[in-house]
Amino acid sequence: MDKITLLQTKRIILGVTGSIAAYKAVDLASKLTQTGALVDVIMTEAAQRFVTALAFQSVTGRPVYTNLWHADHSGGLPTHIAHVGLGEGADLMLIAPATAQTLAKLAGGFADNLLTVTALAARCPVAVAPAMDGGMYLHMATQANLQLLQERGVTLIEPDEGRFASGLVGRGRLPETPALLGHIRRMLGRSGPLAGCGVVVTAGGTSEAIDPVRFITNRSSGKQGYALAQAALDAGAAVTLISAAHNLPTPVGAALIPVESAREMLDAVLDHSKNADVLVMAAAVADFRPETVAEQKIKKNADDDSGISLQLARNPDILIAVKALRQSTGYPRLAVGFAAESENLLANARSKLERKGLDLLVANDISAQDAGFAVDTNRVTILDAAGGQQELPLASKAQVSEAIIERVSALLGTA
Repeated sequence: MDKITLLQTKRIILGVTGSIAAYKAVDLASKLTQTGALVDVIMTEAAQRFVTALAFQSVTGRPVYTNLWHADHSGGLPTHIAHVGLGEGADLMLIAPATAQTLAKLAGGFADNLLTVTALAARCPVAVAPAMDGGMYLHMATQANLQLLQERGVTLIEPDEGRFASGLVGRGRLPETPALLGHIRRMLGRSGPLAGCGVVVTAGGTSEAIDPVRFITNRSSGKQGYALAQAALDAGAAVTLISAAHNLPTPVGAALIPVESAREMLDAVLDHSKNADVLVMAAAVADFRPETVAEQKIKKNADDDSGISLQLARNPDILIAVKALRQSTGYPRLAVGFAAESENLLANARSKLERKGLDLLVANDISAQDAGFAVDTNRVTILDAAGGQQELPLASKAQVSEAIIERVSALLGTA
């Protein structure tokens, strides 16, 4: 697990209650620690029947708190009022898994164990991730408690549907660690430099149909676009992700608009950019498409070894259309493009920036094997409209995305 800038040195209280899903909380605590967060775990008595405090201490390297009454380091508190320090000194408190019993106690304002006392003392954002078997989650009592907690400002992380330990199937499973991490990032990033800004990000390589089963496309995986969407979310933006990529998890909090072809992407970009603050055009849009699309699957003739010819037509230039939109409406306020080049990188990139009226252009050399398409790293140069350029060394696509979003924030004056 890579370090996550947003989570560096953040103090997170992880409350663990008596659900069989408590084993997932160990993985969450481990991953949070790997990202750079400082995780303080509070376990209820029932939670200790499923997992041990030692498991959490092993993955976090920090004391685990289990007892309200013992002022010591063997499951107790450093002092008799340390729960106040835990609650007031944290950046976020997440109870995962949260049982029906604990939700009822929180809704009622009970303070009968270390977890509930700390929740009452907390001055940071508080979130609950319910996990329970059978029909317990949808029971009217549980739903009433959750509604009351949300009215008081507690964030609800909805459980997943699936099979329970009892063999029943329904809603009540604790989400997996990546989803929980996404919710944590969303909560911690709400007040970031792009808070209140709408950001549209495009991702993936568009595909153009030849017949009902075949298409032409390019090598873009969409990873850079998805990393940009996550970086914008971490900065507090409301993100719309227009994606032609497949099999990538949508960042928690992003509104996904799936598209296939360049023309579908054009329509989506113009529709969602008309009120946006920022457009980041990271998608690899096909320049050409088959002029005609066969209605039925094209069959090969067993007696004919000759191939077929495809007549290609030019696809619309999305950034040229965006340039016209900006000239007529002023939106999006800022536009960022990408240039994937195999030769004359900076000259071609600078020409594209000027022709398409962009504020920033991110240029990457697709001939490099360790950067660009289908890998997790990139090496780019960011060009701006004033003639400047910023070279970024080889880094993860997440780090590249953070650098781009920092430039965006600076241009908007929100950094």
